Amino acid sequence: MKKFLSLPQEKQNRIVSAAMNLFGEAGYKKAYISEIASAARISKALVFHYLKNKKGLYSYLVYYTGKIVLTEAQESRDTLNKDFFERVLVTIRFRLSIMSRYPAMHAFIESVYNEDEPEVASDISRLLAIAADMHSPVVIESSEIDKLNDGVDPAHVVKLVEKYSEGVVAGWDKTQSVDDIMPEVIDCIITLKNVLYKPEYL
Repeated sequence: MKKFLSLPQEKQNRIVSAAMNLFGEAGYKKAYISEIASAARISKALVFHYLKNKKGLYSYLVYYTGKIVLTEAQESRDTLNKDFFERVLVTIRFRLSIMSRYPAMHAFIESVYNEDEPEVASDISRLLAIAADMHSPVVIESSEIDKLNDGVDPAHVVKLVEKYSEGVVAGWDKTQSVDDIMPEVIDCIITLKNVLYKPEYL
């Protein structure tokens, strides 16, 4: 890895982006170093020199993804409001931000859910644990249940906002920036909050 990190940043970025796209589209077994090298505009020999083999490249991508996602997740948590719906908004923005800034990374993460190659099983386990930061639902804390209108099931609320969040992420038009679409997302979440919370908590 030290050899790879000694490369100019622009060349590192080309290799990482090409590899994530190919692994994301084809899976581990059908992603070939020659195709990755061609997409990154470098020689196949250079990939082997700096990352040893395909497994070494895949392992580096897991390391790189973990570093980025965990850093972004921690920054998001540092700004979290105690209110459930504020946490939902922060989580949606976090996921969209990852997709916007690192589109190849998002495809790479999504691909691991269908990856069954034994050679990278340990890497997949690590990446799935990392991906949990992007996909885990926001929960209603026990101290927040009293905020809900009488008769509202907290589990149903969590499921509702989870489905909405998944819909926002899946339906996002990537020609729009995150800042462009967040006002509508905020309006929808506030509407839910107004419907589901008791008046004294609005």
